[in-house]
Amino acid sequence: MKAHVVYDSAFGNTRSVAEAVAGSLGEVHATPVPVSEFDPADLAAGDLLVVGSPINGWRPTPKITELLSTLGGGQLEGVKAAAFDTRVRMFVHGDAAKKMAHALRDSGADLISEPMPFYVKGSEGPLRPGEIDKAARWGKSLLEALERP
Repeated sequence: MKAHVVYDSAFGNTRSVAEAVAGSLGEVHATPVPVSEFDPADLAAGDLLVVGSPINGWRPTPKITELLSTLGGGQLEGVKAAAFDTRVRMFVHGDAAKKMAHALRDSGADLISEPMPFYVKGSEGPLRPGEIDKAARWGKSLLEALERP
């Protein structure tokens, strides 16, 4: 099994979360990969695919949306998946992680976590205090979910 932590990042905040998640996956040896460098042909049944994006106009970035659209038609059968976004803490902010999770499930992936938000200060960041630790804990929870039958 391999783990792929695929992300798009405008100001480095989503990349930082992806790095923390990948670093917490222990023996799975995940590598964070920018969406522009990810090859969907590298995915196999049993792999873990984690997708992250900042919220961009109430949804994932166009590059992440394009990737998810290419994975349709059951291409993710047998793949475990999770999604996260980075966002500003506001009353109304959109939910890119939830949209990505739906797309992953619609493509046949088995979601092993609820979509996870990570918060930034202002539109460019940095991440709010504690968010990197939260990302590492979430990554460990993904690892635990993979180990469950």
